[in-house]
Amino acid sequence: MATDTESVSTDAGAARRGAEEPTFTVDELAARAGVTVRTIRFYGTRGLLPPPVIGPRRVGHYGQDHLSRLALIEELQHQGMTLAAIERYLEQLPPDLSAHDLAIHRALVASWAPDSAEDVPRAELERRAGRALGEEDLDRLAAMSVLARTEVPGTYRVDLGLLRLGVQLLDVPIAHETILAARTVLLEHTRSAAHELSRLFRDEVWGSYRERESDPEHVAAMRSLSAHMQPMVVQALVTAFQRSLKEELREWLKES
Repeated sequence: MATDTESVSTDAGAARRGAEEPTFTVDELAARAGVTVRTIRFYGTRGLLPPPVIGPRRVGHYGQDHLSRLALIEELQHQGMTLAAIERYLEQLPPDLSAHDLAIHRALVASWAPDSAEDVPRAELERRAGRALGEEDLDRLAAMSVLARTEVPGTYRVDLGLLRLGVQLLDVPIAHETILAARTVLLEHTRSAAHELSRLFRDEVWGSYRERESDPEHVAAMRSLSAHMQPMVVQALVTAFQRSLKEELREWLKES
């Protein structure tokens, strides 16, 4: 069985990981991901995680893509998938996905999951966040609607789907007010898009359903369409937004 100090990454993805900053030891990765070192090594033996880059003293170093892949595995587990099913799922992904791509993929998976807000004590919150959280950190997470304080001292209502993103934003060298302003812009435009898409679905699709609501087969088809619409629409929106953002950044860099 390969261990952290016996496995050496030699592919292009490994070279990219070795150049990424920051890098983590297995203990640091476990703390950031909120899992145990044993879990990370187990995932490695099952092929769920690529091997680390071996550095001086034969110490394995992990990158942001490992952290993002662990977050995706955690999300798939929340969906109720077995380990074997997760293995098959990950095998279908391109082997050189970046941490950014993995984070987007996890967001798509989480988008059609049921609301996952839970009441958790401070210790459990920090375990899931993978780091200690000061009062200022808690205030920022609350402002981003990642968590809310409850009537029970030391217990927080946490949106688990947003927690990892919120924790990552704590380290972004951008003013807190800028992050909140960006969140406001996104909320306004996504609500507008959701409203228009809902209106289109209601007028063009649901209207015909009401005319044929006595047809059992048509009713079943409409229910199936409704269940599958959300993930497809979310994926389309994310893809379109990615492309638009790249174009905007490209134009902005040309002008600067």
